[in-house]
Amino acid sequence: MPVPLLIMAKAPVLGQVKTRLCPPLSPEMALRLYTCFLGDKVAQIHALPGALPGVAYTPADARAQFRALVPEEFLLLPQRGGDLGERLCHAFDDLLADSHAGALLIDSDSPTLPTSYLEQALAAMKRPEVDLVLGPCDDGGYYLVGLRGPRPELFEGIAWSTPAVMPQTLAKAKGLGLTVYLLPEWYDVDTAEDLRRLESALAVLDDGRATRHTREFFRG
Repeated sequence: MPVPLLIMAKAPVLGQVKTRLCPPLSPEMALRLYTCFLGDKVAQIHALPGALPGVAYTPADARAQFRALVPEEFLLLPQRGGDLGERLCHAFDDLLADSHAGALLIDSDSPTLPTSYLEQALAAMKRPEVDLVLGPCDDGGYYLVGLRGPRPELFEGIAWSTPAVMPQTLAKAKGLGLTVYLLPEWYDVDTAEDLRRLESALAVLDDGRATRHTREFFRG
């Protein structure tokens, strides 16, 4: 069976996305950049064999907006809960309740993430000895998390949006006796420094198709 692979995404609304990039970007530019990130991530997971692609979206009334943004075969799952931990926990509960053997959730802020990393994650989720898949970010968080079964404890008491996210998650996994598969480290784009790093990376990437929308943003 294909493995659900869902993007955790906010509805692209002016003044509510990529606000940490304002400045140097205007709110209008930040919205356009976020829409480009989302378009590239949708295209990336749509092409992945063995994945059941989708979006876990917020707010709950944004379904029609996302239905217009993604291919018809994409799953659409409303996020539930207050902080990020609750939203991740409930997303896994909803996906795994549908008899899937595992599920993966990824961020929407890493447009240059190599597709090979997602392929590794999908392969790892099909290995019965793997309980948890994590893709660490170099800022201390993670760009991907995958589970074979509900583990609400994994998301409790985490200092979200801090460099402690990954160490605390690994410590909880160890305490729960989970077998962890770690993907290579990557980065997401949250700050002006990240934005400069992204622009430099796009200049040397060989395959522009994977980042077509984001490249169009910088060309503009």
